[in-house]
Amino acid sequence: MKCIIIDDEPLALELLEDFISKVPFLELVGSCSNGFEASTILQSKKIDLIFTDIEMPDFSGIDFIKSLDNKPLFIFTTAYSHYAVEGFNLNAIDYLVKPIPFHRFLKAATRAQNLLQSKNEEETLSVNKEANQEFIFVKSEYENLKINLADIKYIESLKDYIKIHTNREKPILTLSSLKNFEEKLGKVNFIRVHKSFIVSLKHIYSVQRNRIIIDDNWIPIGLNYRDEFIKKIDN
Repeated sequence: MKCIIIDDEPLALELLEDFISKVPFLELVGSCSNGFEASTILQSKKIDLIFTDIEMPDFSGIDFIKSLDNKPLFIFTTAYSHYAVEGFNLNAIDYLVKPIPFHRFLKAATRAQNLLQSKNEEETLSVNKEANQEFIFVKSEYENLKINLADIKYIESLKDYIKIHTNREKPILTLSSLKNFEEKLGKVNFIRVHKSFIVSLKHIYSVQRNRIIIDDNWIPIGLNYRDEFIKKIDN
């Protein structure tokens, strides 16, 4: 687990650095004396766990955690026990009161490791579930049609309807929004590339500047979708 420490006391930083060096599954990425330094690290690197003091000049540890949009796991380390309730209300992994014995530190770190592993396993299962999905049912006129996902080439929005282009001779027209269909398809094999188009990565023949070629059809790449699309095909 990649972690950072935030504490304005040099001795406290040294102690936590020493503790982290003794735990095989922890990797120290940075030691910070305030939240501003920590914010710089979080913007450039993926951090799994934060150890932060609470009472610090200018920017408290609690205020720092509240300011984060995407919070890593975090553990409060402080000399004051009266912040415990507020700390746990923020979903802190643990609340360590100074002076911190090593066995308490290890217990808190292990709890964080277990939570991270559980989270990663859930995300993996979710991706695998999407990847293993083989077909969907779509209502078209007076029947529910079974469509194999592998046969879908691209989906086009037509106001209140969407047109599904597949290996069939004629496209399938169904009453739905592109957003709802995007959620149904998942994001493993399909990606939205324009406000009016979702494409199958499998069926892309080529990408030419701001358009995608599937069979003999040119599909535009919208400016708001371009970066995510390029990142997807680069991976």
